[in-house]
This record gives sequence, structure tokens and C-alpha cells, in this order.
Amino acid sequence: MKLQDFLGKEEKWGFEAIAQDTDLSRQIQILLIGLGLLEPPSDGKFGPVSVAALKKFQDLTKTEENEFLGTVTAKKLIETKPEELPKPPLKLGSDIASKIIKYMQAKNYQVFTNLREYNIVYIEGINEDWSLNSDPPNQFNDRRIVIEVVDGIPKIVNHWQATTEPGRYYTLNPMNSGGAARIKFGQYKAWAVGSHGNADRHQALVQVAPITVHRDFNKDFQRTGDKLDTGLFLVNQHWGYDAPANDIKNASAGCLVGRRREGHREFMAIIKQDRRYVSNNDYVFYTTVIPGDDLLKTFPR
Repeated sequence: MKLQDFLGKEEKWGFEAIAQDTDLSRQIQILLIGLGLLEPPSDGKFGPVSVAALKKFQDLTKTEENEFLGTVTAKKLIETKPEELPKPPLKLGSDIASKIIKYMQAKNYQVFTNLREYNIVYIEGINEDWSLNSDPPNQFNDRRIVIEVVDGIPKIVNHWQATTEPGRYYTLNPMNSGGAARIKFGQYKAWAVGSHGNADRHQALVQVAPITVHRDFNKDFQRTGDKLDTGLFLVNQHWGYDAPANDIKNASAGCLVGRRREGHREFMAIIKQDRRYVSNNDYVFYTTVIPGDDLLKTFPR
């Protein structure tokens, strides 16, 4: 069955019926992906995430066919262009979650607005009370944050002390001859649930797609002037072995590290509730890394 076969007919297919037709499922997924309502791949498996994306499309385009696929939905799926799709309004205020989302929008980063679709964000050089710090090297002075948008309002699900930079040990003794890795500010779709470490192996987000890093060849603990390097570098999101707040020790060679084991377990428990991961345990998560000074300069307190 194809969407074209619904046009001008009285066909009404429920979501379970769609799931039984791989070709139809894949066609719908391809169109929803093109509209920005669903993430790749178009695998022909029409599960809860695909159903939610189709329902969102029906709500946005007012098909009045919310429990089935009929002529109106089929026609709109075929004809609707991305720029024609109404955007659900975000209700943004002056709180820190809103400022982070505003910043992400200004940078044209992906913002996930569905329930149980979590936005993972690291802010460098910011304290627990959202004030700036001087971001000295070799300290856990950054924040790891999970944001969920609920009814258009961004909410911080939880946040933890973290570092986005390598510590002194690996800056002075880099694992790469080009220098220690400092992740380039930006957004990357590059991490899946896996395991990190050897002696203290634990569940983490492991890098599965390329990211860009600065190579601190001159060992000055800065990104300025450093050569960029893009690839797979085992830059994972793991715990910091409960190292002191003022001494990263060897807990990071350039990874995105939450300081405490307990906090990291909380982080992993939350993101594993993401409905995209629940539907597909190989789901690749986006993560955004933001400089705190630029965030608060752009959207002051």
C-alpha cells in the first residue's frame, strides 16, 4: 500500500494496520523525517515513536483523523512542505531553561519539544546557581543538564556538576600526539548507551559518530588558536569517579564527565526513559555544549 492509494477513497487504517505494511510505514517515516518530526532511520518499523510523530503531524495540520490514516492525512503528508508546517509555540520566559533553549534556537541547534524527548546540554564555566565562574583548569566547574519541554515550557529535569574539559594530567600527558582534546562548542548527534572504563566499568553514553575537538598541543588549557580535529576519539559521557571538585585527576582526557557516580546514575536513568531510546536501544543522542559566558552575555540574568 502507498499513500497515493488512499486518495479519493474511504480507507481508514489504524496504527496497528500501518505497522503491518512495511512499505507504507517506510513511506510515512521518510515524509515525517523530511518534515523534521521524526529522526532517521526510515526502517519500516512503525512503533510508538513513529505513531507519535504521525499524530503530531495530524494535530499540526488539523486533519481530524487523529486515530487513523485516511484520505486527508495521506494527502497532507504527500503535499506538505517543511516550511508550510505550523510550528508549535514554545513558551519561553527568563528562567535558565528558557535561556538555554533561546540560545539553542539562536544557534539553529535541534530542540526536542515532545514529552520524554530529552535535551542533553553541557554549559561550561557555570555554577549550580547559574552564576558564572572563572572556569579555571582541572576543576569540575561546568554543568551537565537534562531539559524536557512540557506543554511548550522547557523544564530542567535535573543537573549535575561536571567538566567538559580534560584535567591537568591528560593535558600534560595527552593520549593523542596532537594534544589533549577539548570538545568544540556546538551540537552533535554522536552518543549511544554503552559502557565506559575498565577497572571501574559502568554504563555511559559512548561516542559512536564523529565530533570536532580542539587539540591543546601547547598545553595552555585553552581552545584559542588550537588545531581542529574531527573524528571518533572515545569522547564518552561517563562518571568522574567521585574525584574532588577542585581536582579532575585522571577522570577526563577530554570526555564529558559528571563528577559523582550517584549523579551519573541519575543522569543515565533519566535519558534511558527517553521514548526514542525505549523504542530503539541503539538510538543516538544529541548533545549540546555551550560556553556559559556567551549564554549569559546573550541572555543576561
